[in-house]
Amino acid sequence: MSSNELIELFIIEFEKLENLANQINSENELDVNQIVEIYYQITNVSSLIEVMRQQIDKSDLSSFEKISNAENFISEKFNSTIHPKIMSNISNSVLEITKNLQSLNSEQKSKETIENEAKLYEKLRELMSTKEFVKQYDAGLSDD
Repeated sequence: MSSNELIELFIIEFEKLENLANQINSENELDVNQIVEIYYQITNVSSLIEVMRQQIDKSDLSSFEKISNAENFISEKFNSTIHPKIMSNISNSVLEITKNLQSLNSEQKSKETIENEAKLYEKLRELMSTKEFVKQYDAGLSDD
């Protein structure tokens, strides 16, 4: 892959990241797919930054400026604002679903109640595994 192709790929992937970040930042209720997608994109862009640092000519100030802008975006916007929002959103959703499930423990359950309970458990399971995924990213931040 040539330097120009790498830079073009980087620009495309970084724009995807910015769009996802803006989308997530403007929403109150986040779904698991959005959360997984943005962390995937962060990893993508971070990996491209590493590759670009090694392959781009040091005299190419324009490319290094793009790298620096992306690193600042990840550090300042994502790590400081969006990541904590996602962590909080997941924790609140887990708490809410747990409360709903605890309030459903009646003796006589209708078929509909059982189905709703099963859906809540599935949503809770999905959120808990996403929370673990997000915590891994959080742990990576602590290591830096």
